[in-house]
Amino acid sequence: MTAFPLLRVEDVHKSFGKLEVLKGASLTIDRGQTKVIIGPSGAGKSTLLRCINMLVPPDSGRIFLEDQEITAKGVRLSLVRSEIGFVFQHFNLFMHLTALQNVRLALVKVKKLKPDEATDVAARALHDVGIEDALFEHFPAQLSGGQQQRVAIARSVAMNTKIILLDEPTSALDPELIGEVLRVMEQLATSHTTMLAVTHEIGFARKVADEIIFMDDGRVLEAGPPEELLSRPKEERTKRFLSKMEVLYGGAKGERR
Repeated sequence: MTAFPLLRVEDVHKSFGKLEVLKGASLTIDRGQTKVIIGPSGAGKSTLLRCINMLVPPDSGRIFLEDQEITAKGVRLSLVRSEIGFVFQHFNLFMHLTALQNVRLALVKVKKLKPDEATDVAARALHDVGIEDALFEHFPAQLSGGQQQRVAIARSVAMNTKIILLDEPTSALDPELIGEVLRVMEQLATSHTTMLAVTHEIGFARKVADEIIFMDDGRVLEAGPPEELLSRPKEERTKRFLSKMEVLYGGAKGERR
């Protein structure tokens, strides 16, 4: 293990007008770990991911990727973003490009790979997430939601980023398509891809997360290993949230049956 975490978030604040969304959020993640952020709507989870990727610059606080402070003045944001993969809730694919072209584009434009090499890397990444050759030339509108999200994940895999951020990657999917995306995420976790995911899929978190982070009202309220946080949460607010998840999904602490 290195002397410093792969990602370190220190006391990050973010407001939009008079609305204070993040009120001093902090977390760390080591290389090869999978951490899952849970919490109610409006807790600041998605905003925190966007601050980490500098899509939304924080108002104060510091964020480090390895030993580099990416919130410091003068940092090349294009370089930072090339090292941090981001999988959005609504896929964010280019609708005029095929599945292969969507994955290949950044390899040519950002990584500066030669076209043939970029095609090979993109094809391997698509295979890694279970997209077969027959779908390579399909446009997003010709793919199911689950397939589109797997193409979006393949885009980050192909870029070989240091960490992948996933912002509720299954919430826009029909229930029968959620499983195929979760299986890909489980495979990535098993292969020690560093991931930080916002999700309500408690079963996934229980199975693969090294740590679950509970956020509420713009802060990290508590964090711990899955069995500890899900079975023996310390904070009353965490207990109430997990109780509601259990009612919603059934099973043990919100795990889908």
